[in-house]
Amino acid sequence: MLPSGDAAVLVELADLDEVLALHAALTDPPDGVLDVVPAARTVLVALDPGRTSVAAVASWVRAAEPVTGARPDGVEVEVPVHYDGEDLADVAAALGCGVGEVVARHTGTVWTVAFGGFAPGFGYAVPEGGGWDVPRRAVPRTRVPAGSVAVAGGFGAVYPQASPGGWQLLGRTDLVVFDVDRDPAALLRPGVRIRFTEAR
Repeated sequence: MLPSGDAAVLVELADLDEVLALHAALTDPPDGVLDVVPAARTVLVALDPGRTSVAAVASWVRAAEPVTGARPDGVEVEVPVHYDGEDLADVAAALGCGVGEVVARHTGTVWTVAFGGFAPGFGYAVPEGGGWDVPRRAVPRTRVPAGSVAVAGGFGAVYPQASPGGWQLLGRTDLVVFDVDRDPAALLRPGVRIRFTEAR
């Protein structure tokens, strides 16, 4: 557990399961805690130093009892996908199956957004049952189009806007996953369950 300036505590954990277990235990924050932000191997607890202290928040976190096996719980969103991604064959080779099986597995898996990061609206989704540990591309692309549906390192995601990226592209969706004029702006936020479907 590390202080992050005078306005946050950063908790470093072994893996995402530990992150989700701790995050689930920190749902009733004391006065002065502004936000609890999960990531792949950390939980950041932001605080108002005028109302509490780093030491008090660290004590609260230490006293929490992690909820083993916890997963965020939220609404379910259907994401129609045109499975025409440039990396489908590479993903199939990495998973030891054919392209059709990749599509069947992707649409047959429930994904849950565990945390956000990288870019506004970029939700890191974990697959129910695992089995998607696909490496990143050896050479990242300088531009991945908005709406690209991708996998890498055990996570799945939809690129909210055009950006550089090194994930393996399975296809694309016409669904707008981030819109500043919408409330909430991010469609795929932590806790949201995703069901990918094959677009017709």
